[in-house]
Amino acid sequence: MEEFHKVRRLPPYVFEQVNRLKASARAGGADIIDLGMGNPDLPTPKAIVDKLCEVVQDPRTHRYSSSKGIPGLRRAQAAYYARRFGVKLNPETQVVATLGSKEGFANMAQAITAPGDVILCPNPTYPIHAFGFLMAGGVIRSMSVEPDETFFPPLERAVRHSIPKPLALIINYPSNPTAHVASLDFYKDVIAFAKKHDLIVLSDLAYSEIYFDDTPPPSVLEVPGAMDITVEFTSMSKTFSMPGWRMGFAVGNERLISALTRVKSYLDYGAFTPIQVAATHALNGDGSDIAEVRSVYKRRRDVLVETFGKAGFEVPPPAATMFAWAKIPEKFRPLGSLEFSKLLVEKADIAVAPGIGFGEMGDDYVRIALVENEHRIRQAARNLKRFLSTADETMHNVISLNAHRQG
Repeated sequence: MEEFHKVRRLPPYVFEQVNRLKASARAGGADIIDLGMGNPDLPTPKAIVDKLCEVVQDPRTHRYSSSKGIPGLRRAQAAYYARRFGVKLNPETQVVATLGSKEGFANMAQAITAPGDVILCPNPTYPIHAFGFLMAGGVIRSMSVEPDETFFPPLERAVRHSIPKPLALIINYPSNPTAHVASLDFYKDVIAFAKKHDLIVLSDLAYSEIYFDDTPPPSVLEVPGAMDITVEFTSMSKTFSMPGWRMGFAVGNERLISALTRVKSYLDYGAFTPIQVAATHALNGDGSDIAEVRSVYKRRRDVLVETFGKAGFEVPPPAATMFAWAKIPEKFRPLGSLEFSKLLVEKADIAVAPGIGFGEMGDDYVRIALVENEHRIRQAARNLKRFLSTADETMHNVISLNAHRQG
């Protein structure tokens, strides 16, 4: 039976192939160390859970909530932006709560996209950045990821040669999956470029608080005039280890926030009220919970880089996010990231995310998530070392058969 139109526009979800293999291996008794999905293993801080438990006892909170977020939650998010970035937001018109940043991005695409609209999107990038607009009828034009002097020349060509002229530019720093971090000077250039070409800027800042040096990542909204054209998305999933709670935000330009709010009002009644109250409590806290999460990921990052490097798989230390973005060892590169990821499950009991799942420009890489403790990461390195040290003898047929992979 023929697929429906919107379903046809979506490529196969490549992560599911690794997930099926992982589930099959576990069913067979294998101890798979899962460094694939960015699903935090750290518990939500006790004070946040306690607040949820307290509020859920009140039956009045069991009714429909507010789609745009309860007023106290929107005020708390505005206060967070004022403290962290020095950005002033009107919680009534410039803040809307979302069911995670993923839902916010997808519904923003529905709100602003006409069929055939061109969207400038990083490649590689988090899948919803592209797929949200594809489902809305948009057309994706890929662009560079690195926030340096190489970013703008291809962007100029894309604007010059796209018909119709692009509608929006997506940026994502700290980046998932590459972990690149942008500077405020880079953001100033982005806003100047977007204003010159009449582009909307959509910024994914989900990893703003997971950084490993003394320079917190900035918000693009810190740039004077950015509010005229920009909406930024954040999430509590990683910052407060609340992934299953589905709580995020979109903030910025009033017209764009109004469009998103209107679309959402037809689709949902917002998150469960006790979750919103607990999220408010988290945002109004002293930041100690965030600092502890950050320190745990930093220790895991350091162990990963050291032990995988000694095993023969060089992993550049990410400056931010809960991911490392590592180039596949040269001898395996002809296989592509999906087949290499499958090999790691089968031969080393390690699950990672294939780079091709984030875009064609990611196919020489895998994304490694810091979602296992240090002991398990060291165990993964030992498994990896055993696999790599015997690969020349045991994998020569597999590698040679795939050596002429195209693209």
